Amino acid sequence: MRAIAGTDQLSVVTLPDPEPGPHEVVIDVVAAGINRADLLQRRGLYPPPPGAVDTLGLEVSGRISAVGEHVAAWAVGDEVCALLAGGGYAEKVAVPAVQVLPKPGPVDLVSAAALPEVACTVASNLLDTAHLRSGELLLIHGGSSGIGTHAIQVAHALGARVAVTARTQKKLERCHELGADILIDYSTTDFVHVVSGSGGADVILDIMGGAYLARNIDALRTGGRLVIIGMQGGTKAELSIAKLLTKRAAVFGTTLRARPVEGPGSKAEVVATTRHVTWPLIEDGEVIPIVDATYPLAEADAAQAHLEGGDAIGKVLLTMQ
Repeated sequence: MRAIAGTDQLSVVTLPDPEPGPHEVVIDVVAAGINRADLLQRRGLYPPPPGAVDTLGLEVSGRISAVGEHVAAWAVGDEVCALLAGGGYAEKVAVPAVQVLPKPGPVDLVSAAALPEVACTVASNLLDTAHLRSGELLLIHGGSSGIGTHAIQVAHALGARVAVTARTQKKLERCHELGADILIDYSTTDFVHVVSGSGGADVILDIMGGAYLARNIDALRTGGRLVIIGMQGGTKAELSIAKLLTKRAAVFGTTLRARPVEGPGSKAEVVATTRHVTWPLIEDGEVIPIVDATYPLAEADAAQAHLEGGDAIGKVLLTMQ
């Protein structure tokens, strides 16, 4: 099979076809999602978890071509998408069956590759961790990102109010179209002032980490929950315990890739939550995948550069055609 390899410059190589383990399926990949984690792994800053393949790629869509002997839920020919620990930038990938999701009916098979990572991230963090409720105010940093555009739609569908930060008017307008109520250009406006003027955020979904920690606490209302899922603004910051206690607030840090396949807090649990809560919203058309651009496999370098450039709204995908 063809796959992508390399660090300084990505290139197409030939690798052996994967075989399914007893609890795995093999997917003939139609498209793969590109994530910032791939960019970090390429620089040696985010190694795959033990046992995972070195090939980049955390999500794919395609058709099942082989099933392991203990797999009963899937059959050859099923159109699916899947959450991976690695290996998505390839024509075939083996994945635990519990990390596979059916392709939603209204979504074409290529666009389905834009769903697993964002949908599982949003479901696990906004629902399982922060317990976002109808009527609450959610602040999303990076509202025009793949995770942001998905989180806006899910939160809106669940009855929450949504505030977003983004860098350009074009990005903010797209966030508004998807259901965001409060639009904040972080390059010119203090998000703490804006959100505090609306009573404070009940939940904040943060990709910045250290750079925003103190200001995020300031933006929370009493009983608020800050969920940190990224470190684009650094890994260290000073936290006022006094403010945290006064607001009776909570700070959570989560990751998805390093979770075990099965058991408490596992990928299997996250995928099950996503299928139960998010998939009906997609089936009903309340949530749609947002795809900014698609590139052929051989242009993986250019695809990653496009994502890293910061102009993308939603997901960037690779196709195997």
